[in-house]
Amino acid sequence: MKYPKSIENLIKLFSTLPSVGPKTAERYVFYLLKKSPEELRDFGKALALLKSEISICKNCLALVEKNSCPVCSDPRRDSSLLCVVADNRDMAAIDSTRNYNGYYHILNGELNAIEGIRPEDLHIKALIEKLRGKKIKEVILGLNPNLDGETTAMYLTKLIKSAFPGIKVTRLARGLPMGADIEYADELTLSNSLKYRSEM
Repeated sequence: MKYPKSIENLIKLFSTLPSVGPKTAERYVFYLLKKSPEELRDFGKALALLKSEISICKNCLALVEKNSCPVCSDPRRDSSLLCVVADNRDMAAIDSTRNYNGYYHILNGELNAIEGIRPEDLHIKALIEKLRGKKIKEVILGLNPNLDGETTAMYLTKLIKSAFPGIKVTRLARGLPMGADIEYADELTLSNSLKYRSEM
């Protein structure tokens, strides 16, 4: 039996989301059908405003609602420390440990030869400009302990050490298991990773 066209269309749209197959998409649609019209309007409004309400912080490149994020606008942070992360979720995870009081730089991904993500596809040029223009003493590579994160960390280490020999390059300690994602790590593991970070 075929569903009405509006249901079929929504199932197709949900199926385009990461890790969502047709059966999960179908469950989402039938779950939404049980919601009130007001709840559906709120859901639709939040989706519609997602792009228009969000901008990118000119300093760390995080997704924010204003021109700069709360981290970059906090003068109490240590301007000699810069933590390089793949995305917003990793920045939020590390910052929630409250063991790091420096600033961030978001790469917007990690190097991946299979998916065709090259250095020029990431915010590496902006990182180099930042290191050139500020008195940063240490760059912490807060990248995922998987193949893409390792590749990106090695690339950045070589790049930073050759261009800025006075800057110390460290990475999160191995409290994070290989192949894991930072966003899913618990706060204690992340805290220890920051505390016992190692020099590259």
